[in-house]
Amino acid sequence: MLILFVFTACKNEIKQEGKSIPLAYDLTGKSIEVFVTAQGTDKRIANAGALTFAEHGQPVEVQNCVFVDPTRTFQSFVGIGGAITDASAETFAKLPEAQQQELLTAYYDSEKGIGYTLARTHINSCDFSSASYTYVTDGDAELKSFDISHDKQFRIPLIKKAIATAGGTLPLYVSPWSPPAWMKDNNNMLRGGKLKPEYYQSWANYYVKFINEYEKEGMPIWGLTVQNEPMAVQTWESCIYTAEEERDFVKNYLGPTLANNNLGDRKLIVWDHNRDLMYQRAQTMFNDPEASKYVWGMGFHWYEDWKGGDNMFGNVAKVHEAWPDINLIFTEGCGFPFKYENIISDWSLGERYGRNMINDFNSGTVAWTDWNILLDETGGPNHVQNFCFAPVHADTRTGALLYSNAYYYIGHFSKFIRPGAKRVQTSTSYSNLLTTAFENKDGSLVIVVMNGTEKNVPFYLWINNKSAQTESLAHSISTFIVR
Repeated sequence: MLILFVFTACKNEIKQEGKSIPLAYDLTGKSIEVFVTAQGTDKRIANAGALTFAEHGQPVEVQNCVFVDPTRTFQSFVGIGGAITDASAETFAKLPEAQQQELLTAYYDSEKGIGYTLARTHINSCDFSSASYTYVTDGDAELKSFDISHDKQFRIPLIKKAIATAGGTLPLYVSPWSPPAWMKDNNNMLRGGKLKPEYYQSWANYYVKFINEYEKEGMPIWGLTVQNEPMAVQTWESCIYTAEEERDFVKNYLGPTLANNNLGDRKLIVWDHNRDLMYQRAQTMFNDPEASKYVWGMGFHWYEDWKGGDNMFGNVAKVHEAWPDINLIFTEGCGFPFKYENIISDWSLGERYGRNMINDFNSGTVAWTDWNILLDETGGPNHVQNFCFAPVHADTRTGALLYSNAYYYIGHFSKFIRPGAKRVQTSTSYSNLLTTAFENKDGSLVIVVMNGTEKNVPFYLWINNKSAQTESLAHSISTFIVR
């Protein structure tokens, strides 16, 4: 294929296949605002002042540099958020009113908090519920008894307050952990099992019922996943689908059912499990045009680290390279096993978030969702003792909120990168610095730099033959805003 490059008269852009591509990013009159979170300091998304650009031609090898090329853009950013579970809502309800408002502001206010722009919740119970439950009576295949009264006690009120705090709009997607026990071949919501073929249509109708009932309550549903962790036999609510079974359920039941009920514009997300098997899953799903036509995106988690390290970001990139029109969304991650004394002290909690978010975004991910937004002092409540960390914990004995460093690490992305931003190209000349960058719709350029080492690292933030000299503190994350 012949690619024609035509230099324009002003010599500041080229034409590639009819599209204008700027040759340089104009830094005239722009400066850099810096925000820092660092171990061993009191800096928590703290304003660290401003930097200015100076001329800086060819860097030399002894100079550590973070290079940013805003003229090369990639995926559009959808949002960052967390899951509003039964556990989060029940814990929230135990807080004094002042701490309830504090939590809402901390997560959903973009000025005073970290500005979450996405949320997830569950269909039926999950492990972070106080007990197993569904919305229908046993054997009701026609779903005549469908009733979400359970959720109206704690979860729905919290979701509504989150939407209001976020300014009236908070895209919400929903995920099932298990169909009702009587729809499954093991007659149990727990411990895996499979959906019986005779209930495929009833189960597809179940999603429609849930979406409609939630929307009647004033909570628009942005999207849904087919099944949480469809290859994991868990001690809690779970249901198994092979790649072929999920493909055929989407193709023959869920996709058409959503379309036939005027819900075809909801974002349907497949997989919703770890990075380890995601390419094989994608190959099976997306090579079938009759299934893939219903699918908006592919979700993934980070729990493949039990295999020896959370370093399977390459699988995310491979899926993006092979199917660039499929949206990639991180749908769940958390730290465990839970220890109360580690909420504040364990710096690795936040660094895990920073490392994963940077690598996932650089691999083509458009959205990123944490697990529970809030848990109590036990790492629950959880009806199968599967306790874990959340970015924020409530000590329900005292009413205090405890913010782990994970909250601040997430905030270095969610507070400054806004929906509609475009990822831009970044690279480093020092392997121990991790970085990603986005350009917001207002033109501001947001660069995140993470240092997971024991030493401070001086470096130059370099853009188009200009740079600002700065330093990345040991075990820190920084956000640089160019505007």
